[in-house]
Amino acid sequence: MKKQQLKSSDSTSELLTSRKELILFNDDVNSFDFVIESLVEVCDHDPVQAEQCALVAHFKGKCGIKSGTLTELIPMNNELNNRGISTVLS
Repeated sequence: MKKQQLKSSDSTSELLTSRKELILFNDDVNSFDFVIESLVEVCDHDPVQAEQCALVAHFKGKCGIKSGTLTELIPMNNELNNRGISTVLS
């Protein structure tokens, strides 16, 4: 079977439009209120959703807080990291 070769621009475009997840990790530094406030401001969560995500991360160690394309999630990830909140894209 032949492998189809993608042009550089095709693979970049596909990477930016494929679905990813933003993961929040528990830490012992930030308060619940600060994390909840940040999720509301940065990820456009409602306060109840943000509180639930913070609690899941606290008890389970991590929580998927947002899904979307890299184009959508990279700015959110960067802003949360700038606030000292530990997140990664997966």
